Amino acid sequence: MARQQTADTRGKDKGLATESNAGSSPILVLHKVTQILDCFSIESPEPTLQEIIRKTGLPSSTCQRLVQSMLHEGFLDRDGDRYRIGIGLVRWATPGTLGLDVVRLVKPILQKLRDETGESASFYIRDGVYRTIVAVAETRHVVMRPFMVGQVMPIHAGAAGKIFLAYDPDARNAIAGSVLAKFTPATPDSLEKLDLQVAQTRKLGFAAAFGERHSDVGSISAPVFDHAGQLAGALGLGFPTQRIGPADAERLGPVVAQAARAASESLGFITPQAQ
Repeated sequence: MARQQTADTRGKDKGLATESNAGSSPILVLHKVTQILDCFSIESPEPTLQEIIRKTGLPSSTCQRLVQSMLHEGFLDRDGDRYRIGIGLVRWATPGTLGLDVVRLVKPILQKLRDETGESASFYIRDGVYRTIVAVAETRHVVMRPFMVGQVMPIHAGAAGKIFLAYDPDARNAIAGSVLAKFTPATPDSLEKLDLQVAQTRKLGFAAAFGERHSDVGSISAPVFDHAGQLAGALGLGFPTQRIGPADAERLGPVVAQAARAASESLGFITPQAQ
């Protein structure tokens, strides 16, 4: 398989913006690129240029010019007179695919934790100073606080945030210099307070927080690591404080930590053996 580009293309077509320079808007160019990518499927993974032209309905010269640009940028590869999805595009898609795999692998563990404890179990990833739920198994209790996929929360309030601050080296840098919003009297509003909580989190292997984001909500979380030993996310429980309080953390913390270890192992992490 060889990535090919003609001298004419190198001279006239420095990238996908060429069509825009010819009078088309960038959005229209992206639409045409999408039409070309839609020609590739499981049933037809290696169409010829003529097949692409026929399927897209694009003018021959336009289609050929875009295909050559996509070869140059790594969107496509060429083998003889046939084209296939390029290794560059596969590489860019890998993080998204990995994310879907993580959710698929973690979801059964969340469901088991929910069934074992009776409380909502969630898995979080970090984006800057925020944490986002990407998988959840909701409690069956009538009295509950809703936890939904896509829900975004700050990392300085709540147990899951402590996990990111304790095990993700970039998390503390992300909030350094930021104003830490105080949602309730219990919300930590300084790095000094957070550092004390983070030290306790590392010592215990899990974090517990009560009333930091909402006065009637508590949470317990533990770290999930990937095959390379990097933090993949935070797994934890969320519950109303009228049902579970600080006195329950000693009992539920190890349960959450065990679930997080199971999730880590499902991602290929090998737990170090105690010396």
